[in-house]
Parts: sequence; C-alpha cells; structure tokens
Amino acid sequence: MPTGDRSAIRLSPMEVPKASDVLANELREHILSGVYPEGTPLPPERELVVQTRMSRTTVREALRILEVQGLIRIKAGRAGGAFVQRPGEESVASSLELLIRGRQIRLASVHETREAIEPSCARLAAQHRTTGDLVRLESANAAIAASGDLDEFLGNNVDWHVAVATASHNEILTGIMMALSRAIYTTTDNEGFINAEVRDIAVRAHRSVTRAIKERDADAAVRRMARHVHSYAAAALEVEDRTTVSVPEED
Repeated sequence: MPTGDRSAIRLSPMEVPKASDVLANELREHILSGVYPEGTPLPPERELVVQTRMSRTTVREALRILEVQGLIRIKAGRAGGAFVQRPGEESVASSLELLIRGRQIRLASVHETREAIEPSCARLAAQHRTTGDLVRLESANAAIAASGDLDEFLGNNVDWHVAVATASHNEILTGIMMALSRAIYTTTDNEGFINAEVRDIAVRAHRSVTRAIKERDADAAVRRMARHVHSYAAAALEVEDRTTVSVPEED
C-alpha cells in the first residue's frame, strides 16, 4: 500500500446548517409550493417535536423564522396555533426596507428608484383602477389637504402614493412603493422643506394625477406623476440649500 504524509491531506471547513433552518426550509417549501394552502393549521409544537425528532426549542425557532418571513401567523389561546398565510405586499416591503436601512442606501438611490417605477404605477392604475381604488385616492387627497402637523402630512402623503401603487393591482410594485415611501418618510422630516408652499404643490399634483387615473388617461397619469416625483426628489435632495421650492405647475 502506498504511504505518504497524512498531514498533506487538507479538508475545507464545513458549515452544517442549524436544525431550525432545515425545518424552516422544509416547511417554507411546502407553503410556497401550495402543499399547505393558506389557512392550513400546522401541527401543534408537541406533534412537530414527535414527527421531526427535534427539540421543542428547535421547533419554536423554526416557526419563529417562518413568522418573521410572513409565511405563518401565530394565534394564542385554546384555538390558537400556527396557521399558513401567503406572503403579500408587506413581505416585499419589509424585506426591501431592511435592505435600504441595513445597507444605508443613499437617499438619492431611493428617489431614483421611485422615479423609475412610480410613473409605471400611475399608468397601471389608470388602466386597472376600480371604484374602491378611486375612493381610497380621494380619501388620501382630502386627508393631505386637511393635514395639521408635519408628521400627519407626511403620513397622509405616503398613504396617497401607496394608494396609487395599490390601484395598479401589481403586488410587487405595491410592495416596493411601500418600502420606498417609508424610507422617504423617515428622511424628509424637515420643516425647512415641507412648508406651506410644498404642501399646496403636493395637493395640486396629487389631485391632477388622481384625475388622470379616474379618467383612465394613462399617458397623462405617467406624465404628471413623472413630473411630480422628479420635482419632489430634486427639491428634497437640495433641501439644505433651499428655503422655498419651485415646482412646475401640473397640467
């Protein structure tokens, strides 16, 4: 038999997945593939322990992973437990929001993304909006016009932009807009920028876009939304050097 220096044999370090990750991955695949439809109750913890031969701590950690990912909801009480739910716009928004904040992505990049997709949201909204969508848009318009303090105005402003995305009936775009709007909301809390003039411009711009959506005029919706978000982004990024904001009138 050949002999040699056994010390010459080297193995790379191996990463062994945690048991909770393995269980979470298996359950996740069953949920996403439709094996476990929405509303399906998962077996109780003690039964999962028996079936998987894993510890209760491992099972709980796996369920917690799925809950954070928005794939199950945990209900307390006698009729409680873990129930399957389909991921929605909030799942997209939460993941993207974590990316934006965790990587400290530049505000300019956030605005650039918004300018790239929000006119498309307006186009789709004009094409697919329902009566209920129009009610939400008009309600948001009224709330913005009646806003008192800055925080209320910014919150209502976010609601309107998300309502436009919702009216597009594209779940991915809606989730992205939710995250982008939240990021802009947290970085635009500046009295030097959000003054009475800016509020008035926003109210008129939103009503103009809403009118195009109501009339199913997709081209006008795109044009007006593009002008609005571009002007708002340019003004926001120059806020430190500005005391007033001049934005072109909406047609």
